Amino acid sequence: MARRNLAWVLGILGVAVLAFAVGHSAPTRDRDRDYELVRLVVDVLQEVRTRYVRELTPDEQRRLVESMVNGGLEKLDPHSTFINPEEYKQFARQTKGVFGGVGMSLGFDPQKGNALTVVSPIVGTPAHDAGVLAGDIILKIDGKTTESLGMNDSIEAIQGEPGSPVTLTILHEGEKDPVEITVKRAVVKVPSVLGDKRLPDGSWDFMIDKEKKIGYIRLINFSETAPAEMKAALTTLQSQGMTGLILDLRGNPGGLIRAAVEIADLFLDQGKIVSTKGRVAQEESYEAARDGTILLPAGEHPITIIINRYSASASEILAAALQDHTRAVVVGERSFGKGSVQNVIEMESRASALKLTTASYWRPSGKNIHRFPDSKETDDWGVSPDKGYEVKLEDKERINFLRWRNDRDVVRKTDQPARKPVLPDFKDTVLEKALNTTRAKLLANG
Repeated sequence: MARRNLAWVLGILGVAVLAFAVGHSAPTRDRDRDYELVRLVVDVLQEVRTRYVRELTPDEQRRLVESMVNGGLEKLDPHSTFINPEEYKQFARQTKGVFGGVGMSLGFDPQKGNALTVVSPIVGTPAHDAGVLAGDIILKIDGKTTESLGMNDSIEAIQGEPGSPVTLTILHEGEKDPVEITVKRAVVKVPSVLGDKRLPDGSWDFMIDKEKKIGYIRLINFSETAPAEMKAALTTLQSQGMTGLILDLRGNPGGLIRAAVEIADLFLDQGKIVSTKGRVAQEESYEAARDGTILLPAGEHPITIIINRYSASASEILAAALQDHTRAVVVGERSFGKGSVQNVIEMESRASALKLTTASYWRPSGKNIHRFPDSKETDDWGVSPDKGYEVKLEDKERINFLRWRNDRDVVRKTDQPARKPVLPDFKDTVLEKALNTTRAKLLANG
């Protein structure tokens, strides 16, 4: 067996043994068992390399071992996983919320033969300023066709060192001939905080009800920059005389626990926000403090939180904390129930990582957020809407909402031809419920 493969396998599967050995003396029996397990994987790989029907390339051998690791981790729980070097680059960029690129979201459009398509450029980025438009098909990246590229490879080709150029061969919607646009990469900030609709300059309008002065903030993830973005949006709304707030967490998959705690602390001046309990680490509790709290008192600034079945993890921490402290009314559907803590353990000299479940989240009320495989609908997992504030949706309504929301989020240049809305008559019934709830709270507060 090639030494590099053996070393890699030992590095992945022997990490527990090596880590424990530093400063400790593991029982001999435990050490022997760990080495036997590592040896099993090495032996399997050796047999595959020598006896499989065809010779495997080094890349195929690598993918085989990664699949072995991930297959085993999936048996533990759906959230523990090995992140290979390629995926880890994207993971690190998304977590930080900033990266070197041109500033646009991409997708494969089935109506255009699954061509690589610009969903929307981000306002103020090189792509937006260079004239990249929503609906553009990217035919080539630096002269290389995108026909056979997957999403990760396409993103990897477009992103790069800030200041370096990348040439995109683009076909604008409604045009016959493609054009080449050379764009200089820059540090792109991916926003975590959005509003309901855009202002003429492409920025977000956070005041959804101008008459009642009700603000609306849509939080789509909990990145490193999310707390600062949230604070900036709240400061803007306060300067406009905000009286109440709707915080929309629908479809928010979570992110950093630190970001969730910092955002919750903007609305709470005391009390527990969340605690974590694990097998190895001691229980850790996160408390709110008066310093930095923005929206007080509750009687003057009612908060309504919107969640759905895809609001998970850090979203549930935030919603549960404000609900348990009676700081917000929760509207919508029951949340996902993802209350487990994953530690990201860097491996292979920080080139890859092991994302491993090590603890679980517990809300201030003492209830566990996590939904275990044998959980029932009557169990106390996740976050449920307050009594009388549940809004049940059919699958078709959920799909229509996503289509309507995505179309509403698209950025188009002022000289780009106007396009009819995807669903011009769509009504966001959940948002209407949240608006009416906030208006009623304001009326009751006098």
